[in-house]
This record gives sequence, structure tokens and C-alpha cells, in this order.
Amino acid sequence: MLVRRMTKEDCVQVAAVEAASFSMPWSLKSFTETVEKENYRYIVAEENGEILGYCGFIYVLDEAEIPNVCVRSDARNRGIGRKIMEQLLTEAEQLGVTIAYLEVRESNQAARHLYESLGFTENGIRKNFYEQPTEDAVLMSKTL
Repeated sequence: MLVRRMTKEDCVQVAAVEAASFSMPWSLKSFTETVEKENYRYIVAEENGEILGYCGFIYVLDEAEIPNVCVRSDARNRGIGRKIMEQLLTEAEQLGVTIAYLEVRESNQAARHLYESLGFTENGIRKNFYEQPTEDAVLMSKTL
């Protein structure tokens, strides 16, 4: 498995993984535009030409917001989420980011456990943040 920066050519597969995983997915256009922006970084895990997972951040000065973390459903429980997040956090540090933020569905215990094991801590709740179904988001952050 190769963990690397996302390219424009990856966006079709990334958008398909996103659409299969989320009730309100980002569009192909959103991912394509994101790859071209200077203050965004996205990482993919690829195996045999197939995208298994991706994550990314938007950064301004020394802060990063992580809006997307996803592993294809048939590739979960293989440590892919950890590998892509570790690479993402390494790149954030190299860019001078000192703190990273994310939101996660309150019911997503697997993701919350991963983020906690990577050093993220819970900072609060955003009521009814998610739709389809409506659910609170747990706010998390990590000092780099």
C-alpha cells in the first residue's frame, strides 16, 4: 500500500469513496478544486491503482481544520486510517501547523478511538451538526 499526496487524477475515485460513505458527500468538483488550492493538503492510500482511503486539511497560519477522513468500507480495520492520518499530521507539522481540529459524529466510536490514539482530545459538542441523520458532532483538537 502506498500513502501519498492526492492528485487531480485521484479525485474521481476519492469522490466515489466519499459518496459511498457519507449521506451528504463532497462533490467531485469540490475535491478537484481542493487539490489545486495552495492551503489544502490531501493524502490518499492506494493499492493496486485503487484508492482505499483519504484525508485532508485546510490550513491558515498555524492552524489546520481536517474536514475529511474516510476509508473505503471494504478496506477498514487494516490500519489505513491511522497511516493516512499520521502522514497528514506529519505534513501539517512540516508546514508549521501547531494545532489541528476536526469534528466527528458522536456515534462514530471507531473514528473517535483512532483520533484519541493519535493524541486528539475532545473539546466540546456541536449540537445537531450532522444531517441525514441528525446528530451531534464531537469537537476534537491536537497540539502538534
